[in-house]
Amino acid sequence: MSVAKSGDTVSFHYTGTLSDGSTFDSSEGSNPLEVKLGDGNLIAGFESALMGMAAGDSRTFTVAADEAYGERLAELIQVLDAGMFPKESTVEVGQRYEMVNHKGEPMPVTVVAIEEEDVTVDANHPLAGQDLTFALELITIQ
Repeated sequence: MSVAKSGDTVSFHYTGTLSDGSTFDSSEGSNPLEVKLGDGNLIAGFESALMGMAAGDSRTFTVAADEAYGERLAELIQVLDAGMFPKESTVEVGQRYEMVNHKGEPMPVTVVAIEEEDVTVDANHPLAGQDLTFALELITIQ
């Protein structure tokens, strides 16, 4: 029986949960995801868990924050002038915007606080700093 290795294209179903048991993502009710292992399209800990599995295998595992989206970095939280945001929209906590970093690259941010003319944004990935638990079922290996 063949097992998943780098270079293989695999399809799988998964459900991801946080330490409080809440689900943050799932392929349940949709087609299985399909990826080529080794292409860097999965977080490292998730791809490592797929390696060595055979079609039909299931497992539950936890990926530590540093192997998922990293730790939360305080320097990625900034206070900006409200005038930097589109005047035609109402800025609200929880909204996502795409800003441009000092290198001219797009950088998604989330509004985390608003005080008078100051808007605090967080450029950390929403799952940064969290250990992620996955229930995984490998469907096919090609």
